[in-house]
Amino acid sequence: MTRVACAVRREFRTFDDAELIQQLAGERNTNLKLIEKQIGVKLYLRGNQLLMEGSEPQVEVSLRLFDELVDLIKCGYPLYASDIVYASRILSDNIHANLKDIFFDRVFVTSSKKVVTPKSEKQKEYIDAIRKYDIVFGIGPAGTGKTYLAMAMAVAALTDRLVRRIILVRPAVEAGEKLGFLPGDLVEKVNPYLRPLYDALHDMMDFDRAAKLIQRGVIEIAPLAFMRGRTLNEAFVILDEAQNTTRDQMKMFLTRLGVGSKAVITGDVTQIDLPDDKPSGLVEAMEILKDIEGICFVYFTRQDVVRHKLVQDIIHAYEQAEKRRRSV
Repeated sequence: MTRVACAVRREFRTFDDAELIQQLAGERNTNLKLIEKQIGVKLYLRGNQLLMEGSEPQVEVSLRLFDELVDLIKCGYPLYASDIVYASRILSDNIHANLKDIFFDRVFVTSSKKVVTPKSEKQKEYIDAIRKYDIVFGIGPAGTGKTYLAMAMAVAALTDRLVRRIILVRPAVEAGEKLGFLPGDLVEKVNPYLRPLYDALHDMMDFDRAAKLIQRGVIEIAPLAFMRGRTLNEAFVILDEAQNTTRDQMKMFLTRLGVGSKAVITGDVTQIDLPDDKPSGLVEAMEILKDIEGICFVYFTRQDVVRHKLVQDIIHAYEQAEKRRRSV
């Protein structure tokens, strides 16, 4: 049997600016090593000349990547290791993506100008949807930035006085637990379920400012049951973990929206903790509301995960295991 060797392509790039080369390569060539790991290409820097060696697709992505990184640096973008990782992922998925359109879309979340930026094309699409639509569903696996970016947009809207308050909501019962069996009063019972929302909020603004806004009622963090009977005007409302809402709860939440308000609903339909006899309100909403003008659905996949690369592999492994289970 004859083995056919894969063709190896070699390309050279010459850079005239020594400072530019240093920023591209990183300290002790750390950026180049990251690109090698992410794309699988071999990179050799000799003076002001860079050799790229690998398969045709690997070299094509690398050429595009360096062109895009040079543009970012020339526009004054501070290049960090995480940016190298995200840029490599983005162009590996879509070689025609424009990194400037993504990385320069900045959400200023506090008066001190702390900045949050999208790290993938899908995150960029999500931010644009939140700007354009009054109701946005962000659906996909953990680690894709659904809640984090929604929180950033909410804080930015409050800072810019586009809304008067932020309301953060979560179903309070998950994984089969019942509040009645938990120790403490009602606040103590529901607080653990709301902790992820507090964590995201405190990542956007300092603890003291967040505490003052919560005390004044400008920011409210509450279980979904507390929304019944209310009308939410001039508010940015986030419903997190929406896959664990029932049909009635989802309908109740969506009909709370008042004048001048915006709602973002996030969830992962592969992580439903409801009993088998209770259909997910998020799954049902995806079908019922899909054709309503003014409502936008943004679907994330494991390729959009911006946590450790192993998280993508873990999600994929569980997806495959679930497919095998269903086929039995």
